Amino acid sequence: MASQSSKTYAQRGHAHQHPVARKLFEIAELKKSNLVVSADLEETESLLQCADDLGPYIAVFKTHIDVVRDFGDATIHGLKTLAKKHNFMIFEDRKLVDIGNTVQKQYHNGALRISEWADIVNLSILSGDGIVDALTQTVTDPGFPFRGERGFLLLAEMTSRGSLATGSYTSQCVRLARRHPESTFGFVATRALTAVQPRDGGPDEDFVVFTTGINLESRGDKLGQQYQTPAEAVGRGADFIIAGRGIYAAGDAVAAAKRYRDEGWKAYLQRVGG
Repeated sequence: MASQSSKTYAQRGHAHQHPVARKLFEIAELKKSNLVVSADLEETESLLQCADDLGPYIAVFKTHIDVVRDFGDATIHGLKTLAKKHNFMIFEDRKLVDIGNTVQKQYHNGALRISEWADIVNLSILSGDGIVDALTQTVTDPGFPFRGERGFLLLAEMTSRGSLATGSYTSQCVRLARRHPESTFGFVATRALTAVQPRDGGPDEDFVVFTTGINLESRGDKLGQQYQTPAEAVGRGADFIIAGRGIYAAGDAVAAAKRYRDEGWKAYLQRVGG
């Protein structure tokens, strides 16, 4: 297993070649937060209320936009407005997985209009290299309207019991990310998969790790989810911790968000010796 980075977010942001990663680290440092809230809410009003309430305490707001029953212009406008108001990034947990031609359509100009509003999207490489090749082509095209403002995470590991995202699949994710650093800046994983290290004649190789399944009260649910604490996740190499029901379903979601933010930041400071 690669060792987790002891460099600060500021150091990594300054050296990173990907503009989305640079902005992400800048937000984290400014807000003293490595928290991602996963808001699996089904109505635009509740989704936007969650983003407005928790926005001051998070670095990233994560959506599953295909569960929003009344998705439309109001959803998109609201998310973008609140991201600007509270200075957070938007991560659509779409787990795109299909042939290259199809995912290009799903991502850009499809019904969910993902490229218009999501700074970050994750991909599964079950369909092979073509998905990363195709979406890299999309976001680096000179005519792409959000060029330099969008980035991808590869779904390298999952926290659900019995996940098949292991072994050679995970290794392939690392190989593909290394081949496409202009579009792919990190992984959804349970641990650090690579070390931050110098590249010959270029910026450091530095892949950002987002870890799901963060919960301070529970170790799992009845549907196979397995939880870990912020300290456990950051100690294994997580750069950003993703918490969902432990926050938005709490009796006081704002208080819960503050607690998760503080626990995550404390673990990060311990890791970097701050």
